[in-house]
Amino acid sequence: MSEDKSKRHAIIVAGGSGKRFGSELPKQFLPLEGKALLMHTIERFHKAGATIVVVLPAEHQEMWMSMCKECNFPITHIIANGGSTRFESVRNGLAAIEDLEPDDLVAVHDGVRPLVSVEMIDRCYNTAQETGSAIPVVNPNDSIRQVMDDGTSRQLLRSSLRAVQTPQTFIAEWLKGAYDVEESPLFTDDASVVEAAGHQVTLVDGETTNIKITTPIDMIVAKALVAD
Repeated sequence: MSEDKSKRHAIIVAGGSGKRFGSELPKQFLPLEGKALLMHTIERFHKAGATIVVVLPAEHQEMWMSMCKECNFPITHIIANGGSTRFESVRNGLAAIEDLEPDDLVAVHDGVRPLVSVEMIDRCYNTAQETGSAIPVVNPNDSIRQVMDDGTSRQLLRSSLRAVQTPQTFIAEWLKGAYDVEESPLFTDDASVVEAAGHQVTLVDGETTNIKITTPIDMIVAKALVAD
């Protein structure tokens, strides 16, 4: 890996339909402080100096472009087609990055995590620059039990567990090579894809405020955090 600062890229995956949220509007387009959640997310990565690819389902792209025009949203970004799975969407996002060099840094982030701080994004890029990867995690607050195949359960030691967030960040050589395979049901996130390619991932501190907007309650929390 180069000792110089590598170019930063971000793939923002925004494929939600809004059904779990109970909204006809895709949740990445829901308003927060006067603009779409996805716009907040893009702004954070723009401030961190990243070139941005937004991965959207084809049926949502016209709506998104109209929203950007109406809001005079100024940040340049590439739009890539969403796939039928998240794996396909990330691979499409990678293919859309122009002039990607092996030592470049690529962060993959959920479009509906609009409150990620620029400091945390920097932390992920800087760690990936040094070690090849950066996976943000937080300590779980609740006790965790594992349910077995026979219906019984067992306690898991909470102090040894971590809840995983995004942006999951990698040097481009690792990420691009890892995604050049057939999709597997064992792939639950980008870290699992990169691990399957034989690379060790590095954990970094995440943020409890880096919430994923999935339910109406999450939106209430997001509005409170933004207003704080």
